[in-house]
Amino acid sequence: MKGHSTTRIHLEAAEKTELEQLARLRRRTRHVAFRAQIILHCNQGLSDRRVAALLRTSNGTVGLWRRRFLACGVDGLFDEPRAGAPRQIDDQRIEEVVTQTLESTPEAATHWSTRLLARKLRLSQSSVSRIWRAFRLKPHRQESFVLSKDPQLVQKVRDIVGLYLSPPVNALVLCVDEKSQIQALSRSQPILPLRPGQLERRTPDYFRHGTTTLFAALDVATGKVIGHCFPKHRSQEFRKFLDLLDQSIPANLQVHLVLDNYATHKTALIQRWLLKRPRYHLHFTPTHASWLNQVERWFALLTQRQIKRGSHASVGALLHAIADFIQTHNKDPKPLHWQKTSTEILAAITRFASSTLQAHASNVEEFNDSGD
Repeated sequence: MKGHSTTRIHLEAAEKTELEQLARLRRRTRHVAFRAQIILHCNQGLSDRRVAALLRTSNGTVGLWRRRFLACGVDGLFDEPRAGAPRQIDDQRIEEVVTQTLESTPEAATHWSTRLLARKLRLSQSSVSRIWRAFRLKPHRQESFVLSKDPQLVQKVRDIVGLYLSPPVNALVLCVDEKSQIQALSRSQPILPLRPGQLERRTPDYFRHGTTTLFAALDVATGKVIGHCFPKHRSQEFRKFLDLLDQSIPANLQVHLVLDNYATHKTALIQRWLLKRPRYHLHFTPTHASWLNQVERWFALLTQRQIKRGSHASVGALLHAIADFIQTHNKDPKPLHWQKTSTEILAAITRFASSTLQAHASNVEEFNDSGD
């Protein structure tokens, strides 16, 4: 069935490309994406009625955006800015909120809440909340940090990142570490399962049934993990794990191990083991820089998916759960794609250290002024 006669739309190549890009942005600008689809269909010579049937809208809607496009082009598909209500909080008041949040604390408290600050500045709680969101201020949250004081920080970062980005030929790069004191915990009462409209529930108290230590090695190239649990965390257990690795790795490959600075990795027992096997090369991360060791990310997945919410009535049950997780992971391993270069990492550390020193200097200056 033919529709009413309509004005034909002829798109230039640049206009068509821009409209196709807009049509794909459905999450952020769904209404604009829909209007772009209308124009793309109109470009095919279809009538308003036919386009409306294809997109399940009205003839009037198609005709409206056809006319807007003919009159204003792609810009006509966007909504014009609306005036809205006039501002009731001027820039000076906004600056006062930000300054009070950053440079003061409430009486008998460590940080501001929206209600405390609103009461002090005689504003509404929602106004303070909007200003905080606009300036990304979150006084209720806190993060921890540790700056590495390793004198060989630069050399170690370049060494390990170089292994990740450009691994040596005919060699295997393994990230090795221990996850110690994994507790076998069981809840004092049965866990109530997840239901529609009801979260999984468990008691806050539990019974301890013992601990284990997981030694693990992550293959940087493939993402596969070799892991084994031991009851203790000593150099003897680490040597046994190295024996297990040595049996699993082809004899013709050189092996590069990325390790932290834990004393277990540097004992005389381990040094003798390495002297007998010259194909092993150790690369130690800087102090307080465990984020350089990729196996730490895998440990986080193990904790999140298996240990944190698990209930294990014995160490044996915990060992079985860990073994199942390793086996399942190795069925479909995915390597971590390291993207940051050592130069980018060191530049970020430099910026963070500089800002930390400036904040420390200002705090010392304020303390000295208050003492005077």
